[in-house]
Amino acid sequence: MKRSLAVLYLILVWLITAPVYALDNGVENLRKTGKAFASVAREVSPSVVFIQVESKASNSNQFSFHFGPGNPFGDDLFKRFFGDQFPGIPRTPQPNAPQGNRPAIGQGSGFVFSAKKTDRTYILTNNHVVQDAEKILVKFQDGTEFEAKITGRDPQSDIAVLEIKSSGLPPLSFSDSTQLEVGEWVVAIGNPFGLSHTLTVGVVSAKGRTSVGINDYEDFIQTDAAVNPGNSGGPLVNLDGKVVGINTAIFSRSGGYMGVSFAIPSNLAEAIANQLIEKGEVSRGFLGIVIQQITTELAKSFNVKPGHGIIVSQVSENSPAEKAGLRQGDIIIKFRGKKVEEVGRFRNQVALTSPGSREQLTIIRDGKQKKLNVTIGKLTDDNKLAAADPSSQKTEEIGISVQTLTPQLAKQFNAKPGEGVVVTEVQPGSIAAMGGIKTGMVILQVNNKPTNNAAAFKRAIKESSNEKRVLLLTRSGNMQQFFALSW
Repeated sequence: MKRSLAVLYLILVWLITAPVYALDNGVENLRKTGKAFASVAREVSPSVVFIQVESKASNSNQFSFHFGPGNPFGDDLFKRFFGDQFPGIPRTPQPNAPQGNRPAIGQGSGFVFSAKKTDRTYILTNNHVVQDAEKILVKFQDGTEFEAKITGRDPQSDIAVLEIKSSGLPPLSFSDSTQLEVGEWVVAIGNPFGLSHTLTVGVVSAKGRTSVGINDYEDFIQTDAAVNPGNSGGPLVNLDGKVVGINTAIFSRSGGYMGVSFAIPSNLAEAIANQLIEKGEVSRGFLGIVIQQITTELAKSFNVKPGHGIIVSQVSENSPAEKAGLRQGDIIIKFRGKKVEEVGRFRNQVALTSPGSREQLTIIRDGKQKKLNVTIGKLTDDNKLAAADPSSQKTEEIGISVQTLTPQLAKQFNAKPGEGVVVTEVQPGSIAAMGGIKTGMVILQVNNKPTNNAAAFKRAIKESSNEKRVLLLTRSGNMQQFFALSW
């Protein structure tokens, strides 16, 4: 009886004290988490800089980098965060500057990083922060200022490297971004709206975002860490204080932070930065093929699983791919021994491969696996278009998708290969639909200039975005017709 009472007493004590213990333990865990973030701030902030850029201004009082309506998210806008290039934030005029030619003051972020084979002080940031700069000032957390010069820029990846005349400044180290996992804590540090050294916290929401439509070469980390205009170029770090990415863009309906941010992964940024330091430019690998994702319909036709490799829709003449024996209709399933599942990522892998290196491709041809050895070429202005040109491009400014005329498509539409692009989709209610453009039409010219592939067509439409007007010459059957579209 006494033993039973004792056991009952112990149970009652446990029931009373357990919730209190759990609460105390939970609060303590939160304290530890907060201390971890504080530790990251102390370690990283001295290496982060506020970047002020002075550049020539147009007559316009403000402008923005936006990526709609022609971005993959419909009418939503992508906003780069570059100070007064943000809608609603006017440029800062300089005193006594002539009207219509006033210098513009922009802002962004950056950070000191450890560069290979050098004892100089280099700062990493986004290309779009400094691309039009005439004068660049960087300011550290302790108030120290330096005038910086551009060591190198790479617009295709949106990476830029600056140099300052100083030594002994604390650099940040890079972490292997391929090891980053969805759900991990990350910390963004930068200068949103000029508010120096602001820290925000979030998690990795997704990895490998390659079809966002911001840069030519994309492999974004998506995070929900709050970033805003002025954060651009700042570091995204893990709880060890190591850089996993560079904050670059946000997805927003309002123009401000809405929970979706994009960062260039550290592996890509470091590789580009070191090439800019060592060579002053970026050398990219080149195969000379047009590739496309395997859709459900294509997978059935080629008897493969969706997402299992990518399909070669075109091989350029005398290209490294042709010399290696690659053919139209081949399905690439491995590159350098690693699985190939996504067009954008494969393109990045090839681009980051050293020209002249000999690599192995594993393909499926006629249902059988085959290995090909290919010597990677160097991407130049002459072959850049072929490497950058996927066979199909969406141009949502006017609401259509077009495809490069392969020999098979040219025969189907009574056209010549390389003479125009074929309309493969017209969005209902779009500018093109209302203007009379129909699926199956071949577009021969844009603004009286010939267009011979999908990438060139998309670029021409983008160049018309400022005037929001484009003149198209089309052919349907034996009839040619002009269409003037405005939006």
